[in-house]
Amino acid sequence: MLIKVPRGWEIPEREATPESVYLRRREVLQGLGFTGLTGLLARKPLSANTGLYPAKRNTKYILDRELTPEAAAIGINNFYEFTLDKQRVKDRVGGFRVDPWTVEVKGLVNNPRKYDFDDLVRRFPLEERLYRFRCVEAWAMAVPWTGFPISALIKEVDPKPKAKFIRMVTAYRPREMPGIRSQPHYPWPYFEALRLDEAMNELSLFVTGIYGKPLPKQNGAPIRLITPWKYGLKSIKSIVKIEFTAKRPPTLWNEVAGMEYGWYSNVNPAKPHPRWSQAREKLIPHMTLVPTLPYNGYEEFVAGMYTGEEF
Repeated sequence: MLIKVPRGWEIPEREATPESVYLRRREVLQGLGFTGLTGLLARKPLSANTGLYPAKRNTKYILDRELTPEAAAIGINNFYEFTLDKQRVKDRVGGFRVDPWTVEVKGLVNNPRKYDFDDLVRRFPLEERLYRFRCVEAWAMAVPWTGFPISALIKEVDPKPKAKFIRMVTAYRPREMPGIRSQPHYPWPYFEALRLDEAMNELSLFVTGIYGKPLPKQNGAPIRLITPWKYGLKSIKSIVKIEFTAKRPPTLWNEVAGMEYGWYSNVNPAKPHPRWSQAREKLIPHMTLVPTLPYNGYEEFVAGMYTGEEF
């Protein structure tokens, strides 16, 4: 008969934590009131969590073009907090920390919240949608985004009657985002805003994934905005704060160059940028020229919100 002599650091199997309890260790500690200890627990990377990615595709939203190759969509990004060179952003994001991450929701709401991202991404069911994406620089992509409708979060925080707009702010970490230091003339951190009815529109998404995977850092990890009828400058990345306001908040590009970038920035082929036409767009990666569609092709979903002047 084999006799096992336990080492000094071993514990008897009868004293080991049951697997079911270990897998629920965060909830168990919170239930016992040890909320401060949960941050000390090992965090499972989102990419390793089964059931999140890929999410089920919502087939209501269809495309008139082929999907952009993944390598192009994650390799061509405007993210000035890292660099002005859109093909080098992916090479400058290595030091940017996206875990842990919190999103604070405050302002004119009845239920202000501070969401831990890991909890947020499970709180609201994720789905995949195929959307056209149009940059104000006249290039375009077609992307499979994974996220949840902004309306779901808005309903949970319950805006007060005076709330008419939402303001969003990007992370501000000069040590991790080298573009902030090299371009101090911009009023960092990046800030954007929507009217409340725009945010409640069914197309508006808080996005956490792309191509069936969690968002890469260069695409705005861990959470960004997508409003596909607007130019991409409205789709703020790496969001840390959401505030509900009564008055219309400023937006970064409209503040620094209002003659070139409208507050609404709705895609409009009939309204040229002061330095180039918006009548056609170049499809990444082959730069094929196609006509630009009003509201980027989403007129049936959003045109009713506007009088025709909000561009």
